[in-house]
Order: sequence, then C-alpha cells, then structure tokens
Amino acid sequence: RDFGKVDFLAKQLVEGFITGLHKSPYHGFSVEFAEHRLYNTGESTRHIDWKVFAKTDRLYTKRYEEETNLRCQIVIDNSSSMRYPVKTKGKLLFSTLAAGALSHLLQRQRDAVGLSIFSDNIELSTDIKSTPSHTNKIMIHLQNLLKEEDESAKTGNVGKVLHEIAEKNRKRSLIILFSDMFEDENHLEEVFSGLKHLKHNKHEVLLFHVTDQNTELSFNFTDRPHEFIDLESGEKIKLQPSQIKADFQQSAEVYYQKLKLKCAQFKIDFIEADIHRGYDAILTAYLIKRAKMK
Repeated sequence: RDFGKVDFLAKQLVEGFITGLHKSPYHGFSVEFAEHRLYNTGESTRHIDWKVFAKTDRLYTKRYEEETNLRCQIVIDNSSSMRYPVKTKGKLLFSTLAAGALSHLLQRQRDAVGLSIFSDNIELSTDIKSTPSHTNKIMIHLQNLLKEEDESAKTGNVGKVLHEIAEKNRKRSLIILFSDMFEDENHLEEVFSGLKHLKHNKHEVLLFHVTDQNTELSFNFTDRPHEFIDLESGEKIKLQPSQIKADFQQSAEVYYQKLKLKCAQFKIDFIEADIHRGYDAILTAYLIKRAKMK
C-alpha cells in the first residue's frame, strides 16, 4: 500500500488535534464527537448514553454504523500555481495533508466523503462514501497527486469546475475547496457565478484560500534582482522586488477583498490558509461548520 506517507501524517494530524481539544477549554468538541452527538430535545431517549451523562452532565445519544449525517466533497485545485514554492510543492502539499486529515476526521464520524481534483477541468472525482476502504482509496489518490510530475503547465479554471461540481452533487453536501484562487481578472465573474451556483443547490461551502502569505501576499523577497516565472504560462520577468512591492500588495489586496465580499454575500466561509501556519485552523473551521449543519 503506497499511501503510507500521506495516510500516516494525516492520521497524526487528527490525533494531535483531538488531544489538543481535550486539553483546551472548548469541551463542546471532545473526542465523543466520533461516537456521540448531543441529544436534541424531543427525540427518543432510547439511545441516550447515561454513563457519559454521569461524567459530563450532558445528554449525548449514541450513533450507529448505518447513520451517515453528512455528505462531504473535498475539492483540490491542482493547477501549476499550487506547486509553489516549487522546491516543496508547498501549497499542494498543504492542501493534500489537510484533505487527508479531514477525510480521517469524517470517517471517524461515519460521515461520507468524496474527493475531486481539478485544473482547467475535473481530473478525478470519486464517489462519496463512508467506508474505511473508501477512505483508504482517497489516501492513495492524495499520495499519487503529490507524486505526479508537473511536466506541462496546468492553468486553473475554478469557475467552470464549481459549476460542474454543483451539477454533480444533487444531494445537499458540504463542499470543501482548497485553492489559491489565482484567476485572471477576466474570469472573476465566472468564479463568482460558480460559487453562487453551489449555494443555489443548498450546499454549505468552506473555501480554504491556500497561500504562501509571506511571498504571495506580502511580496517579501530579498532585495536583489529576481527572475519571476509564471508557473501556469511559463512567462518570465526580471525585476527588483522593491520596485513593485507596494503596487503588488495593493493589487492583491483589492482582488482578495472582492473575493471575500462575494463569499460573504453568498454565505460561503472564506478562510485564510497560510501554508506556514499549520492545520488546526482547517480542522476547527470544519468542526464548527459541521456542528452548525446538524
């Protein structure tokens, strides 16, 4: 089984995260979420776990194998810009491990998960299932994604892909998107209409905006001449970073404010995911969203 690395690291992330929850003041999210859920007034008391009630003074009901509370589609952008920084394939590596950790978390909760990978079209789309063997298959796909050599430049087409995902997912689902959202200004309207289409189908959407914040948003480079290469078009330009830093920061800020505003309008959770800041924010954002969807 050659999915060892992603699978192992993703499991470690989940274990560390759950241990952290136990030690944190937020006891509402305890490890019991894997097997129990809070009792809702008015439902049958038959499945209440009285042992847990004795310990916590809270009413939880036991959950059973056949219960699947949630359908979740994880969508990863595989355009060439996601392989930046090139030495580490940084943004893609971050997204892959985060997706692996979320898949394990979903499987622990007996929720159904599916994976889609896209560049200018959908490259892979699995079924949405809740079995351990299916989660294993997702790990293999994630491992293969990291192994893939980026021989030809791949442009992204987020807008088109979001429309396709909205069409495919007829049942209400949680859509989790990992993307740097690097889109040409001309394609922005299509991105917005794709996001709107997802919400029109009553899906809940978490958009993780994956960046290397230090260089991609703050444009912090050593002040000497650099050659910058567009990973998607191959275009090259030589310049001194300080000459364009202020303009670059302003353009980036304007673009992302537009994106954030649209997400707020459509009630889509827009979450900054800086690849240097770790995974807890990703897993917490998912748990908060899931708790709201019950």
